[in-house]
Amino acid sequence: MPYTGLELFMENLKQLSYSNNHPIVKKSATILSKRPQMQLLYQELGYIIQILFVEEQSVIHEMEQVKNLKIRLKDVAQEAHNIVGLFVYYNYRKSTTCHSIYGSVKYFLNCMKNERSTHKYYSLNLKDVMGSLNSIKEELNTVFDNLKMDSTRSIDSLKSQKQTAFAGTSHTRYPLGKKKVLEQTVVGLIRDAKLIRDKLVEDQKQLDVVSIVGMGGLGKTTLATKVFNDPFVVYHFHIRAWVTISQTYETHDLLIQLLASVCPGFDPVNTSALRLREKLHKSLIGKRYLIVVDDIWSIKAWDNLKLFFPNNNKGSRVLLTSRLNEVALHAKSHGFVHQLELLTDEESCELLCKKVLHRDDFPISLIGPGKEIAKKCRGLPLAVVTIAGVLAKEAMSTYSWQRIAECVSSYIMSDQTGNVDILALSYDHLPLHLKNCFLYFGGFPEDHKFQAQNLIWLWMAEGFIEEDGKRSLEENGEDYLMELVDRNLVTVVDRKFNRAIKTCSVHDLLRELCLQRAQQEHFCLKIDNPRSPFSSMGEYKPRRIFTNRVFKFNNFSHQPFPWVHSLLWFHNKSLINITKNYFHYYPLLMVLDLRKCQLQDFPLAIGLLVHLRYLAFWYTKGFPSSICNLWSLQTIICKISKCFRLPHTISNLVNLRHLWSDGYIYFPSVEKPMNLQTISNVALVDGAKSWDTCFPRIKKLTCTTLKSNYQDFKLVSSLETLMWINLDFRKIDVTFPDSLKKLSLSGCRLPWSDMSIVQSLPNLEVLNILGHAFLGPKWETEVPLEIGYISTLELIEVDDSNSAVVESLVEIQEEQQNFGNYDLKIKVRKELNRLPLYKTLHRWQAWQHELWPLSSGSTVVSLLIQVAPRTVIDCVNRIGHISILSSHLIIVVYLCL
Repeated sequence: MPYTGLELFMENLKQLSYSNNHPIVKKSATILSKRPQMQLLYQELGYIIQILFVEEQSVIHEMEQVKNLKIRLKDVAQEAHNIVGLFVYYNYRKSTTCHSIYGSVKYFLNCMKNERSTHKYYSLNLKDVMGSLNSIKEELNTVFDNLKMDSTRSIDSLKSQKQTAFAGTSHTRYPLGKKKVLEQTVVGLIRDAKLIRDKLVEDQKQLDVVSIVGMGGLGKTTLATKVFNDPFVVYHFHIRAWVTISQTYETHDLLIQLLASVCPGFDPVNTSALRLREKLHKSLIGKRYLIVVDDIWSIKAWDNLKLFFPNNNKGSRVLLTSRLNEVALHAKSHGFVHQLELLTDEESCELLCKKVLHRDDFPISLIGPGKEIAKKCRGLPLAVVTIAGVLAKEAMSTYSWQRIAECVSSYIMSDQTGNVDILALSYDHLPLHLKNCFLYFGGFPEDHKFQAQNLIWLWMAEGFIEEDGKRSLEENGEDYLMELVDRNLVTVVDRKFNRAIKTCSVHDLLRELCLQRAQQEHFCLKIDNPRSPFSSMGEYKPRRIFTNRVFKFNNFSHQPFPWVHSLLWFHNKSLINITKNYFHYYPLLMVLDLRKCQLQDFPLAIGLLVHLRYLAFWYTKGFPSSICNLWSLQTIICKISKCFRLPHTISNLVNLRHLWSDGYIYFPSVEKPMNLQTISNVALVDGAKSWDTCFPRIKKLTCTTLKSNYQDFKLVSSLETLMWINLDFRKIDVTFPDSLKKLSLSGCRLPWSDMSIVQSLPNLEVLNILGHAFLGPKWETEVPLEIGYISTLELIEVDDSNSAVVESLVEIQEEQQNFGNYDLKIKVRKELNRLPLYKTLHRWQAWQHELWPLSSGSTVVSLLIQVAPRTVIDCVNRIGHISILSSHLIIVVYLCL
């Protein structure tokens, strides 16, 4: 995956060039006729990509000429992407029967008349692109020919040059004793220092490794320094040494660093690495030593370094600091790893006061802005120290501090002292496939909480994630996110039951770093000016636009932006009107997120965005049938807040993987199998009897039964997560597939004897028993304690409406713990948290209005009152009132949940 940014285009080009089932190619004779040109482009691009990006083991990739060729190739590939994309966009829509749409496309092309070489955008004129590729190929051939002819430019010579260039970096970056620590004034590290010190001096004879991990700028080196100089530590160890590892290092230099501490008088000049190693070993053997390995970046570096440290059973220790969790865990599996935490707001204030004012608190006139500045540092010592340097140069006035408090992050990022470079190292060290994923955070608002699932769907649509054949895009995306967490660049806010990430965030300073680098690399544009959103663009042609500002859709008179592939809107606006032609300005959109603004009318032009892979929108009038033309879609997120029928053409979306809605989804008869993996809020009328053939890959399903005597989920053999809500309120026979890992039941009214069905699920990890999932006052069966014997079961969740059930679960948990099973957790929800039931009643009413005669409402509501009168009355008191209409009792809800 080293040529991130090109993979998606190459995959699309391959499909257009060779797939006989491609819906666009099948529909347009013009596109089919141009296949030879696209095939040639695919072959030429693939050949050069293989040399420049895949076969990177050769040191020619360190040559400046080759680096420039990589940049040129990406530019050429981007131009080819635009040309092919616009050609497909125009000709596919030309082949449609909708003349109004066709006219809109002609309007778009007319807007581009001032563009240079306009003709190539709708005729697949690849002459310039192919010429550029041939030029790159010729230069590559010249490079290889020169290498073969000139022995002085041999591979070994190039390697030598590379080593010379990097020589000394491991000790010249931060020489021993001169590494730039965050702050000599230590705040908030007393408990951490004591914990580390006690672990270092505990009574264990074997060599042990203690690790401190955390994001850059958090104070890992400061903490290690404090412990290193602690009087008790100085007394306890015979020898103490410090070595700082850089991202690029030489073993020879590391040995010199260590010997400078261990043998201060030793002269290493003209001494080989072997002799240095022998000298170090003799100096350490038989002694109780402490070695601090500071700022280590790779597992390989540790594996090389650990060979220097003899295990002489004297109680020696290695104290390691790193930004990478995997390095610490590799250095000592199951060893002690201390995750350094952010400062509290109070600690940030204390540190800021000491740095700027050399006192413990702010003067009265500076308390307000001082606390605000400290809070906006978000607990990062690096941020506090940097902004303290800014404040020290300013007047000690309320006005001056208030001005700085308004844009703390900007002041920090523009600081010239080099502190921000500490953070930048984390980005620079990222592997290529993670850099785009990390830069993506920069476009979102401050304090944004990222839903991990949705973030991964966005990465997929952007082409950041590659399917490796063994694992899905979603699984690889989870790995990418976890890797960013392990590198302490992303913070986990909330986790799922299985420790998977549910929500996450990034520190404001890291977000500013992302945005800064993203704009430098033309990765994205963030719009803050509502009046002229594109006036500052100039020659800058970003592929992604993020905005949280309002700008007028109707008075837009600028030229089209065919290079923009993503448009994400974060402004909360209740209702907007977008002209039907607006999205013709973005013909190559792959990501469109409009869920923050309610659409008054659904823009016709969205149905033309044939390259769209991710669509999120807020539209209360239903599901537009034009969406079913967008065959590339992988993800649809629709805020509709009521039940709606999907068009019969929904199965045309052959690439659709995730369909999410906050209103009930009614599926029509699906004409052909779909690739859906996630579906939310499906209303089941006739059960799930045909879902195994219609949705053979479904993994996650949230569904509601409206009218059924039998639910056969067993045939849906790929299903892993099922949330089933029953509104029929009759007993329903049910079967579940063995593949289930998480099962949530509500309103199903199953007899407790049916718990044996659940017990038989071999892979079940989570069981949620919510309101009226089972009948009866208590858990009475042959099963009650045996449910705990499901080997995979980790969590049982239940509401507190039935104390007898709660007592049974507690008994199960206690019995399991008596057998040594402490993995099974019991979670009891408060009854107040059953608010989703109220929302369900509202949705049920909407469903009754749209899909069944109103008269059917009286039966179901009567059943509700018979089986759960308190729930209905509580619901009515909270969110609505009961009225009599045509002699039928219905629930009228004014929803505010």
